[in-house]
Amino acid sequence: MSDSPEIREQVRAAMNARSRTLLAGDDRAAARSMLKAIGLTDADLAKPLIGIANTWTEVGPCNFHLRALAHKMKEGIRAAGGTPLEFNTVSISDGITMGTEGMKASLISREMIADSIELIARANYFDGIIALAACDKTMPGAIMALLRLDIPSFMLYGGSIAPGNYRGKDITVQEVFEAIGAYAAGKITQEEFKEIEDVACPGPGACGGQFTANTMATLSELIGICPMGFADVPAADKEKEAVAYRAGELILKMVEADLRPSQIVTRKALENGMASVACTGGSTNAVLHTLAFAREAGISWTLEDIEAINKHTPLICDLKPTGKYTALDVHKAGGIRLIAQRLVEGGYVDGSAMTCTGKTLAEEAATAKETADQEVIHTFANPISANGGLHILTGNLAPRGSVIKLKGTEPRIHHGPARIFNREEDAMQAVQHRQIVAGDVVIIRYEGPVGGPGMREMLGVTAAITGQGLGADVLLITDGRFSGATRGLCIGHVAPEAMLGGPIGLIQEGDIIHVDIDARSINVELSDDELAARKAAWQAPAPHYTRGVMAKYARAASQADDGAITNP
Repeated sequence: MSDSPEIREQVRAAMNARSRTLLAGDDRAAARSMLKAIGLTDADLAKPLIGIANTWTEVGPCNFHLRALAHKMKEGIRAAGGTPLEFNTVSISDGITMGTEGMKASLISREMIADSIELIARANYFDGIIALAACDKTMPGAIMALLRLDIPSFMLYGGSIAPGNYRGKDITVQEVFEAIGAYAAGKITQEEFKEIEDVACPGPGACGGQFTANTMATLSELIGICPMGFADVPAADKEKEAVAYRAGELILKMVEADLRPSQIVTRKALENGMASVACTGGSTNAVLHTLAFAREAGISWTLEDIEAINKHTPLICDLKPTGKYTALDVHKAGGIRLIAQRLVEGGYVDGSAMTCTGKTLAEEAATAKETADQEVIHTFANPISANGGLHILTGNLAPRGSVIKLKGTEPRIHHGPARIFNREEDAMQAVQHRQIVAGDVVIIRYEGPVGGPGMREMLGVTAAITGQGLGADVLLITDGRFSGATRGLCIGHVAPEAMLGGPIGLIQEGDIIHVDIDARSINVELSDDELAARKAAWQAPAPHYTRGVMAKYARAASQADDGAITNP
C-alpha cells in the first residue's frame, strides 16, 4: 500500500465508515456527548469503533476469566488504532444445569446470544466486532450473529480448562458424571466420590474433553472464523493473554481489508469444519450448530452432507470422552494447527478456503509444529477408526434423521426392548434404582426443540449408565440431545420429535428397537399400518410452558435436522 498521506487518509476513512453514521456531523453531537461521559475523547471517536461481545459470567468456569482477556484485547485494539467498546450477553452453563429443567435454557440461549449481539451491533454501527466466547452455546450463538451482521469480525474461544488429577490420572467433569452412576451402583465409596468431585475442575476454562466447547473451537479454526492457533491455548495459560492482545490487533487488519464472514464461512468452509469434527471424534452438537450456521449464511447443508464427510474421514484424535486425552494434550501435541495440517495433507479439506487472518487454511496449516513422540493426534496412515466419530441414522423411528457418536469399537447392532420415559428425570430415577438392564433401549422423549422445549442434553443419564458398567450394553435414544460427553451407545437429535407426532412419540414399552450402525438404520419393529394407527390415536401433551422465553422458543423453533433455529 502507498504511504502517501492521501492514501492513508482514504484508508482511515474507510475503516470507520460504518461508525460515522452514529458519530459524524453536527446532528450527532448528543451521541458524542454521551460517549464522552464514559471517558472517550474526540480522538477516540474518530477511530474505528470495535465492539467486543463478551460472554463473561460468574456462573461457571467456562467464561469466568473472559473479563481479563477482554482487557488485553482492548490493549491490542488501541495499539492498532481502534477504539474498543465492550458489551455483554447471556451465558448458560450446560454442566451446571445438566439434569434439571434449567438445562432447557441452554440451546434457547444460543438464539438469545445471536439476537442480542446482532441487536447491539446494529444499534451502534461498529466497524468491527470480536466475539469473546467459551462455553457450549456462546460460541455458536456468537458466530450466528456475526454471519447475520457480515461486518469484519471473528470469534475468539476463551480456552479449555486444565484437566483435574485424581490419584495420578487426568480427569474431566465427565468422570464426575460417571462417578454418580458408579457411586449409586456401589462401585466407589463416598470418599472416592467426593474426591473426584473436588478435583475434576481445577480452574477457569471450558470442559476439557472433545465435548461441545472444544469441538466448536476446533471447528471454528477450520472454518476460519477463529484465528488459527488461538483457540487451543488453554484458558489458564499466560499465553492466552498474548492471544487476546493479538486478536485486538487482528480485527483492525480485517477492518482495513473489509474481510467479512461471508467471505470466510462458505460451503467448503463448513465441509472443512465438519471434517475436523469427524477426525477428532467431536460432539454431535456440531451437527446442530453447522446446520444453524448454514441457515444463517444461506448455504445448502444437510444431514446427508454431514454423513458423507464422516463416512469418508477417519478418526485420528484419541480424545475424551471416547478416548484418552484432553484439549490440553492437543495443545501440547501441536494444537489444532497440526490437526489442520493432517487434514490438508490428507486431502480431507480444501486448503484454499480463506480464514479470518487473511491467509488460506493451507497457509495456516503449513506452519504446524508437531511435538516429538506425541500420541494424541494420529496420522491418517494410522487412524483410530476408518470412519469419523459421528454418523447419521435414518429409518422408521427417525425418518428425517438422528445422530450417533462412536469410536469404532462399539457393537455394530443393537436389538432390544424399548423402555419409555417422557422426561429425563424419570429415566435418571430408573437408572439410579438399577431398573435398566443390559439389552434395554432407553427412550427419552418429549425433550425436543418444541417438546422440551430447548432440546435438553442428557449427559447425566448416559454417564450414570456408563458408570454402572452398562455403556456398551444399553442403547439410549432421544429427541433431545446426547452430546460429545458420551462413551456408550447414544442416539440423539431424532427428527421429527415426539411433540410433533414423530414416530419416537408412538412407540410403547416393550416394542423392539433395531439399530444397525453399518446400515445407518434405526427402526422399531412395527408395521407401517400399526404406526399409522397409533399416529391417528395420538394426542400431543400440554406444553410445559405457555408464556415467557421458553414458550416463545417452542413456538418458533425448527426441528433438529434444520438446526433448531428460530431465524427462518
